[in-house]
Amino acid sequence: MATSYDIVIFGASGFTGKYVVREALKFLDSPNSPIKTIALAGRNPNKLSETLNWASKSHTTAAVPLLLADATDPPSLRRMASQAKIVLNCVGPYRYYGEPVVAACVEAGCDYLDISGEPEFMERVEAVYHEKAVEKGSLVVSACGFDSVPAELGFLFNSRQWVSPAVPNRVEAYLTVESDRSVVANFATYESAVLGVANADKLVALRRSRPKRARPQIRGPAPVRGPGSAIEYHKKLGLWSVKLPSADATVVRRTLCILAENPKGLQGVNEDPKQANKRAAFWSTIKPAHLGVKITAKTRPGILRILAIGLSIGMLSSYPHGRWLLLNFPWVFSLGVFKKKGPTEEEVASARFKMLFVGHGFSDSELVYKGSGKPDTEIVTRVTGPDAGYVATPILLIQCALILLQQRGDLPKGGVFPPGIVFGPTDLQDRLQENGISFDLISKSRISST
Repeated sequence: MATSYDIVIFGASGFTGKYVVREALKFLDSPNSPIKTIALAGRNPNKLSETLNWASKSHTTAAVPLLLADATDPPSLRRMASQAKIVLNCVGPYRYYGEPVVAACVEAGCDYLDISGEPEFMERVEAVYHEKAVEKGSLVVSACGFDSVPAELGFLFNSRQWVSPAVPNRVEAYLTVESDRSVVANFATYESAVLGVANADKLVALRRSRPKRARPQIRGPAPVRGPGSAIEYHKKLGLWSVKLPSADATVVRRTLCILAENPKGLQGVNEDPKQANKRAAFWSTIKPAHLGVKITAKTRPGILRILAIGLSIGMLSSYPHGRWLLLNFPWVFSLGVFKKKGPTEEEVASARFKMLFVGHGFSDSELVYKGSGKPDTEIVTRVTGPDAGYVATPILLIQCALILLQQRGDLPKGGVFPPGIVFGPTDLQDRLQENGISFDLISKSRISST
């Protein structure tokens, strides 16, 4: 069957999916947009129709067909993938429902993007499907939403501020979620966290079973590892923080490992010499560093609340009855942060995120081997944007899709990759800046190395 649609949004009637549909419709057949055709896919045509009506209040939808597809029905997925240039998969948890969609896209040779924040799913897909995806010309990129594009591009943006001979050693990313109303977060994120903790042993086993990858060469000492539950106060930022066990650090690490194996980045399937030189020049400015991710609050009670949520997930997720309690009563065990019905439109509109990237390193790489060997320079950058789950995520996903459609020849033929190594050298950061997600340099300063 010939390709019919530029984009097929699978899981379009889900809570996040409907916001992705609304964002995609902004670019449907608009001037200079490569999106000329969109289809919505899912199990229930009535719900798909309701989503289209909700999302199209200010957009035309005359040419948006509805496709029936079910993650538990492989033939329906193959039919869907055979009609798409790109499938945007919004159906989670991905550990349960993601792999059949990837398999269908790889077999059909279409490209695949998702908004997963589940490391075990992403790394398993890479292990199983990478070689076939290269062969078929299917580009499979997970974590194209809030997990983990802001972390990937934010890290790369901070890295580019370290102009030679300066080099970074470590970067701490501090995530703050704010709202003029109560903060209500995405239930799918909570569910993925519960299932991720419950299946942590599977991720460990998967990593042990895979060949060792090249490691990025990071200048200076490795960070001192403290207890994951340790609360810290950052006086300069005025924020309390605790480690956030998100996918961000592992996704950035995968990009840096691929870069260590391919110092000039990944060759585009049909790129010209000028683009190849531009790609190599971009990656020459990137210097690897250790990355840690922390979630913050402005007050001690605020960070204790976050810590309590993390501890309840950590203690109960390992037991079937504990998981049942967590997943059936998220409002109780998350102290009101997560609820199954999701936030109201007013709560979504009032929410915003901020990620501060605090980089510590050396003003001259030679200082790594001299004196105390401790960093003497700090560079702080920032990424800010609207609600992480329902506004920023659709923006991030659709901008990645637009780049795939417009710049496909400059991107790898196929394979399974994290977003940073694919989209880093493109104009994704500029596009996000134009769509409400900002990247800023806050400060460069010397710090005491004693």
